[in-house]
Amino acid sequence: MNVLIIGAYGQVARMVEERILNEDQFSEINLKLLLRDKGRLKKYEDNPRVTLIQGDTTQPDILKKAMEDVDFVYVAFADDFVSSDATANIIKAMEDGKVSRVLATSSIGLETEEPNEDFSKWNQGILKNILPGLRHSAKLYEDSVLDYTIIRFGWLNDGDEVKYEITVRGEKFAGISDTRKSVVDAILKIIKDPSLYSKDVIGVSDPDTKDVKKLNINFAL
Repeated sequence: MNVLIIGAYGQVARMVEERILNEDQFSEINLKLLLRDKGRLKKYEDNPRVTLIQGDTTQPDILKKAMEDVDFVYVAFADDFVSSDATANIIKAMEDGKVSRVLATSSIGLETEEPNEDFSKWNQGILKNILPGLRHSAKLYEDSVLDYTIIRFGWLNDGDEVKYEITVRGEKFAGISDTRKSVVDAILKIIKDPSLYSKDVIGVSDPDTKDVKKLNINFAL
């Protein structure tokens, strides 16, 4: 199985890559890693399971070439620009390359699905400049012919615990926060079994955080 990761130097993306390349359960997965400066992942340049590709989503020719022989695309960044040009370019490259399966990153608040009213008001306010772009990006995937899953993260932290609940389109989030290790685990489950959550919008969060009203946690992906 060949997996293309777009935005391969993001924090969550690098954790996904490490697990795929170091755990026996993923030994049949090969990676294409697309990032602006492939020198940042120089440690993988001699790995026979890794192809490093320098470029970004503004370069259609590079995207088209990257799609060759790919079975699964993981978009490891949230496209929060209102124009959603990155999303549109990815969708076109996938459709032209006859690649169907995509897992795309988004955020809690996309569908006003926060688990409590106080947090919803806080979250919608904090993300007011980001959510319109995320919603447009999500609609592009939903209106495409692709077999998409949009994965919404809660607010991320660097805890060591892997504990999360997955909610689907139309459901309230189980909590408001989760560890990066938790979202990595959820991502890898879908990569390993691409039939999971087909054409759905899912949320990943720790149910122990459902009553939190506001917080200040790094949202970097």
